[in-house]
Amino acid sequence: MHIRPYQHADETAVIALWQACGLTRPWNNPALDIARKLTVQPELFLVGELDGQIVASAMAGFEGHRGWVNYLGVSPAQRGRGLARAMMAQVEALLLARGCPKINLQVRADNTEALGFYAALGYGQEVVLGLGKRLIVD
Repeated sequence: MHIRPYQHADETAVIALWQACGLTRPWNNPALDIARKLTVQPELFLVGELDGQIVASAMAGFEGHRGWVNYLGVSPAQRGRGLARAMMAQVEALLLARGCPKINLQVRADNTEALGFYAALGYGQEVVLGLGKRLIVD
């Protein structure tokens, strides 16, 4: 798999990937999420290609205190081949190069497959509550 920064021409394929992975939600407009990401650290929005097809994505960021990862997804047809692991390794390397001391991410409590994946990479559950407040309704 070739990992590279997202390009504008990738939008349709990336949104289709996110939908196939079950990452989209009615309250998050994926096109707006992409547009917003492209205004802040666009080089940390990665896609993975196999044979010219986008099969993976990861959207990362670092605000000076913690790194974050969103929209990690691998095409269901390509799972089990280490592609998500490769995407996370690239994200971790890019964040570490920026001096990021710790990565945070959120996983839906019922997504046991993702929880197992992250546990295998050394991510542990922390005793915190995730809070959120919408400032802009999509």
